[in-house]
Amino acid sequence: MNPNPLLALKQLGQHVWLDNLSRALLKEGELQRLIDEDGIDGVTSNPAIFQKAIVGSPWYRDELERLRSTGLDAEARYEALVIPDIQAACDALMPAYEISAGETGYVSLEVSPTLAHDAAATLEAALRLRQAVARDNLLIKVPATSAGVQAFEQLTAAGVRCNVTLIFSLTQYEAVAQAYLRGAQRWLDAGGDARSLRSVASVFLSRVDSLVDQRIEAIGSAHSLALKGKTGVALAKCCHQRYQELFHGPDFAALALAGVHRQTPLWASTGTKNPDYSDLLYVEPLIGNETINTLPDATLAAFRDHGRAEDSLGVGIAEAQLHFYALTSQGIDPGEIGDTLQVDGVRLFAEAYAKLLAAMV
Repeated sequence: MNPNPLLALKQLGQHVWLDNLSRALLKEGELQRLIDEDGIDGVTSNPAIFQKAIVGSPWYRDELERLRSTGLDAEARYEALVIPDIQAACDALMPAYEISAGETGYVSLEVSPTLAHDAAATLEAALRLRQAVARDNLLIKVPATSAGVQAFEQLTAAGVRCNVTLIFSLTQYEAVAQAYLRGAQRWLDAGGDARSLRSVASVFLSRVDSLVDQRIEAIGSAHSLALKGKTGVALAKCCHQRYQELFHGPDFAALALAGVHRQTPLWASTGTKNPDYSDLLYVEPLIGNETINTLPDATLAAFRDHGRAEDSLGVGIAEAQLHFYALTSQGIDPGEIGDTLQVDGVRLFAEAYAKLLAAMV
């Protein structure tokens, strides 16, 4: 019997998290199977995932009918439905959390995407959700918008563990990493426990290629077309290089000495959208120590079936950096790409959230 390549990733220092959560996964034992057999040691969720889970599953029907007879508003009904799922997933992953001393074993719950440009409201919602879930291995998910980064720094300074999402550029990654450094120092200065801090920075990949490839095809030259399908992987490699500089260099040295966890890069949006590309485009080239890859079900199954677990993240760093110079020379601005995708990402999550709340009525 061939060894499971998902388990081999752990030997290379990469954690694999499931980019999905539903009551069916919990009640039918699939999440526990993934933990036991595939070594999955984390779960991420978002409004689109919960919208699909709740609308398409009978597991929520009776409870939703009961909630409709209460005086709760739509958002409160939604939270009443999903918080028990988040708690159950946290409980299932608590052994991984404890064994790793808080390095992994987390479940992410996102604040309302309607708050993406309101730092104060994001902060308030994050604190409320943390209290409601009441699990140490919860990550509150906040966006890497300007307001979201402000809220994230404040949350870190208050000792709240966070997953910062919707990162689409190296500039956005830098802002998130610096906010963690500042927030962690504030937490320590206030007498906080260094080991209690934890954060991941979620860098979205396939959406970057989708937009950049559109721009490349519009240019249409042979030189530009040679750049297709490479930007997502290049972005991840450049972000990881910056991670190494920041979190294994002088900027983090004092915090590391105090015992603060590094902010781990997390590869998100890893399901390949273009059928012409490998179904493992955002997995096999990005395997490396001190990273997380959060995989949707289909990509997880694909890697289990035919994935190759080889240390690859440090390969081709110079080429990745040159790729962005080449894009710029073709008139494609990586910063503008990132900003456009972040706006679109907030909009798409807000639309999913609106559909979700409509289903609560």
